[in-house]
Amino acid sequence: MSGRVDFHLHTTASDGFHSPKELVEKAVRAGFSAISITDHDTLEGYKAALPFARKASLELIPGVELSSEFQGKEVHILGYFVDTESAEFQSALEFFTKERFYRAERIIKKLNGMGLDLSINEIADQYPGLPIGRPHIAELLLRKEYVKSFPEAFYTYLGNNAPAYEKKVYISPESAFRLIAAASGLSFIAHPGNMPEDVLKALIDAGCDGIEVMHPSLNNSQIKFLHDLTNNYFLLRSGGSDFHGGKKKDDENFGRFYLRYDEVRAMKSRLTNIVA
Repeated sequence: MSGRVDFHLHTTASDGFHSPKELVEKAVRAGFSAISITDHDTLEGYKAALPFARKASLELIPGVELSSEFQGKEVHILGYFVDTESAEFQSALEFFTKERFYRAERIIKKLNGMGLDLSINEIADQYPGLPIGRPHIAELLLRKEYVKSFPEAFYTYLGNNAPAYEKKVYISPESAFRLIAAASGLSFIAHPGNMPEDVLKALIDAGCDGIEVMHPSLNNSQIKFLHDLTNNYFLLRSGGSDFHGGKKKDDENFGRFYLRYDEVRAMKSRLTNIVA
């Protein structure tokens, strides 16, 4: 197989705008050979998309995105080819989902204190059993006309320095790497464009398998630097559009940011060597 691959897509199972079926259809229309759905803290989007991908002869790579913290900064870790039936991994995802729910409750309580009539059930009923994030709350704020746009919800209420912000529960990058490895997967540092070089190298030393080298936030010099870094450290490469849908430039970025299928072969070869 040859062609283009987008390793970084999100569905309504976490904080995306499109259903798993719609995302598969969109990828097929764009001419992708393979994609990975990397929803935050859940594999439900992948599982829901799988029958549609099979029918369309689109290779669907199991993926997930986990949040970690390193030196006081949030670091996202992508996991590919994880065992979707791993009880240990599923248990960890359920823990993260519960913690996201508790965080959302705290945020909504703050919003209630500011005079906004919102309920966690208005989100939970729409996305039963799925991780609830700030984008879901932003969507509710928009739906109830407390804000006029998605970005306004963040800079007015939900952003990191906004009045309703609540910090997530994080694990360490090392814990994320171990969790993904225990589920027979490969771990990648996500969108590292603004990451200092010493931090990036510390994360490499901590045991990641690769780096996301193609992303809308990266410029040409950053892409070259990351390619050189992966070559120097014998690391794997991933990349993609980080498509959520409904956000500025998302549709423009979809199909524009991708890697060649050779990177999938490299991942599969690494996994084969690990098993051997």
